[in-house]
Amino acid sequence: MTATVKETEPAAPTQHGAALTIANVLEPITGSPLPVRIVAWDGSEAGPDGVPVVRITSPDALRRLLWHPGELGAAQAYVTGEIDVDGDLGDALDHVWNVVHERNLKAVRPGPRLLAGIAGAAKKLGVLGLDPEPPESQAKIKGKLHSVRRDRSAISHHYDLSNEFYSKILDPHMAYSCGYWTSHEPGYTVEDAQRDKLDLACRKVGLKPGMRLLDIGCGWGSLSIHAAAEYGARVVGVTISREQKKFADARIAALGLEDTVEIRLQDYREIHDGPFDAVASLEMGEHVGQRNYPRYAEALYKNVRPGGRVLIQQMSRRGRHPGGGPFIESFIAPDMHMRPLGETVEMLEESGLEVRDVHALREHYVYTVDAWYDTFESKWDEVCDLVGEEVARVWRLYLVGGARAFRDGRMGVDQILMVRPDARGASHLEDVRPQWVGERHHG
Repeated sequence: MTATVKETEPAAPTQHGAALTIANVLEPITGSPLPVRIVAWDGSEAGPDGVPVVRITSPDALRRLLWHPGELGAAQAYVTGEIDVDGDLGDALDHVWNVVHERNLKAVRPGPRLLAGIAGAAKKLGVLGLDPEPPESQAKIKGKLHSVRRDRSAISHHYDLSNEFYSKILDPHMAYSCGYWTSHEPGYTVEDAQRDKLDLACRKVGLKPGMRLLDIGCGWGSLSIHAAAEYGARVVGVTISREQKKFADARIAALGLEDTVEIRLQDYREIHDGPFDAVASLEMGEHVGQRNYPRYAEALYKNVRPGGRVLIQQMSRRGRHPGGGPFIESFIAPDMHMRPLGETVEMLEESGLEVRDVHALREHYVYTVDAWYDTFESKWDEVCDLVGEEVARVWRLYLVGGARAFRDGRMGVDQILMVRPDARGASHLEDVRPQWVGERHHG
């Protein structure tokens, strides 16, 4: 797992070496012994045996932590290889967090004491300097927040990376959202879980042959294609990613579904040919922003006929960093906004939609991301050849952190089923649940 890093000038030798100097900064915060063993760029080591080994391969790591304290600086140093971890990154993070809980420590945040300690260590080691250039993989998004142009740029940063790249990680459906795991029997795979998720979505909105379905944020077309091929629906899918549309169009042509599926390069604010019989939107609402969410909810309402059903699948988050934290916001999904589930339900209800069911899938995301991660690691060399080691390290950190965020309850994901009331304000409760609730609904 050790990365190739840029060469830097060796630091001037010190009496105890860089590792011990850094350890002396950390021990007052983490307690003794350190939860990790540090190996520094000068060959020095500090910390106990039998714990994860953290390699600080360049003085630039300290400079990044001074200029960008906390998660962002650490992430920058990791993706550039200036910090590395021996063995499995997830196991190392779990060990550190277990020590934090066992010692009843608060989360290590970059307060004045820690920053002063890092600055003192950098000065002692002779490595104080200017802010290193940001990694090439860090997003560079400009423009008015959640304008159509900026949203397209933000989506392009993540989703236009490469269709070939995503095909190496995702299942053959190219479904880039939480699966629905109906079995843990040997041989049941993420492909099966994604098929069962797509099928669940189609059943929840009550699809029947000939019905028109709008798929907002259709990605690589997994739901649009499944709805047409398996349910006989006529589907319009919209995305603002050119690479996703290109892939989806090719798959639709290969399956002979051109007459029933249309994929548009279109923003959700630009849809004007509704209403449709049903609307679905899987993990798209996180990208529209807090201020624009009422407009997104209004688009869901306006684009479904009275009595029609709407299903969204959306991630939730409480507390600080509604965008997912400095790493996610800077490297993965710029401008993303998540909120507690209850707040989302309230905003959807204010649009005029009636919420009928909320189906929690948090644990299912742990299984899904673990499956993606296993596939990703098995193709590590191929991924590095395709997108470079820095981007590969971004994705390793993303997948490892994401699985633990869902596992530990810091994030959730839910399917929210809604109905647009008819002119009398009714939405026919008896028609909603029986078509999808059954023995396979045990999420």
